[in-house]
Amino acid sequence: MRSYPRFQITKKAERSVRAGHPWVYGEEIVAVDGAYANGDLVDVVTLKGKYLGTGFVNDHSKIRVRLLSRNANDRFDEAFWERRLRYAIDYRRTVMPGRDFRCCRLIFGEADQFPGLTVDRYNDLLVTQTLSLGIEVRKDVLFPLLAKVLRDMGETVTGIYERNDVKIRALEGLEQGKGWYALPGEPVPASPVTTIDENGILYDVDVENGQKTGFFLDQKYNRQSVARIAAGKQVLDCFTHTGSFALNAAKGGAAHVTAVDVSAEACRMTKGNAAKNGVADIVDVEQADVFELLDRLEADHVTAYDFIILDPPAFTKSRKTVHNATAGYKDINQKAMKLLPRGGYLATCSCSHFMTEDLFLAMLRDAARDADVTLRQVEARQQAPDHPILWNVPETAYLKFYIFQVV
Repeated sequence: MRSYPRFQITKKAERSVRAGHPWVYGEEIVAVDGAYANGDLVDVVTLKGKYLGTGFVNDHSKIRVRLLSRNANDRFDEAFWERRLRYAIDYRRTVMPGRDFRCCRLIFGEADQFPGLTVDRYNDLLVTQTLSLGIEVRKDVLFPLLAKVLRDMGETVTGIYERNDVKIRALEGLEQGKGWYALPGEPVPASPVTTIDENGILYDVDVENGQKTGFFLDQKYNRQSVARIAAGKQVLDCFTHTGSFALNAAKGGAAHVTAVDVSAEACRMTKGNAAKNGVADIVDVEQADVFELLDRLEADHVTAYDFIILDPPAFTKSRKTVHNATAGYKDINQKAMKLLPRGGYLATCSCSHFMTEDLFLAMLRDAARDADVTLRQVEARQQAPDHPILWNVPETAYLKFYIFQVV
């Protein structure tokens, strides 16, 4: 007889769970049998009492239960968590071999059956982001095991930094904060800054102050695809952040790259990274609002660029604002298409889950029509495989990336 509290769910929720989705919302729960505290493990059952899975419960969250197992025989002891961590990390060693394994996402939340947990690796520093109470109350088990599993594989781990400075934690009743996680009996590193090598390009990563966990790892192989076609091109890299697409284009043999970002700090970092990689003479950095810059280039009939890269931040983080976001995406893409000469190239992407593939493609078709251009698709790509997509969990698919030629 199982000892966990039992949560009965609606027929609709049962269909979702049986289809593989790991979330049960509060309004989908019809009865609760047993006492529990938020963060505890609970069983989810059908209206007839048939077992469906076990997960973390949290009354503070709209997602009342986050499932992590569908096996009634699982025992959630230290050995269970170690097996699951090892499974996730072994996957990365396979799909991100060699140098790429030293700089990748090790845990991608629900896609690795760790609801609400992100772990990124930057050489010997690990960065965690905990977005569920169930993980929060178990981190003293999980984080030392994480270091152990990597060290057992011959990898070096000098420290774990927690980046819990995100508003979404409030939805789980969790406080925001950041700082070193003290591994038992070990000193914390002296500095939160490390240097990574991605695609043969060096970047300084500040895991304490950088965006997200310090760097955007999901575009790793999309940057390579830009480098492959950049030779001899005059490149305009919009929303450059730390210059990653710009540097890949320069390393790929671009004649010249103009990297643009509205943030003064982003521009400073891009200049530093260009100098670190010996391409400061090829990469110019301009602080500007991309929307205003594209308007100005169009008004001035500038035709200097034959490769434009659009890597904007997520214009929408909810379904309610998708319409406004679509207008923003269309605006920059249409302007870029008009600026490119016949035979020019456009790399464009969206990192918002709510801007679905269908919506993004429809927007690109509208932009091309209004720009009076024909697009020839070169590549269609998604996030790197260290951010795996579970087909039963559409929320795990978020990055759309296309390269076109204007013909």
